[in-house]
Amino acid sequence: MQLIIAAVGHKMPGWIETGFSEYTKRMPPELRIVLKEIKPVERSGSKTAATAMALERERIEAVLPKSARLIALDERGKDLTSVGLSQQLMQWQQDGRDTVFLIGGADGLDPELKARAEGLIRISSMTLPHGIVRVMLAEQLYRAWSITQNHPYHRV
Repeated sequence: MQLIIAAVGHKMPGWIETGFSEYTKRMPPELRIVLKEIKPVERSGSKTAATAMALERERIEAVLPKSARLIALDERGKDLTSVGLSQQLMQWQQDGRDTVFLIGGADGLDPELKARAEGLIRISSMTLPHGIVRVMLAEQLYRAWSITQNHPYHRV
């Protein structure tokens, strides 16, 4: 099973790439984290937020595996604890489907994509830069896996 992070945005600063890489390399081979970067739509005077999100949706859909579970990151999503995410991760592993976490661009995720998602998760109630969200999500996925393994990384 793969955990795929489909994130709108590219050319992240080195410290974001380093932080993200730190957690992805800790994951076991049977539960790899894979990043799919989607180039954001250039905003011009003629493009509305809705138009940009729809174009980014098309770019996101192009990288999605056919039978993957979609989880959208959204400020109105479910607020999970690390233990809650670990329980969710165990359930997902049981059916073996790849799970894709969707991170939208500056305007967010297209409503159609959010409607197709099997779940919405909130990383924070605060607005965060998308690069930091990548690092936080990778860390929380590693933490969730470590909880399932009774690894000492997560202390209760």
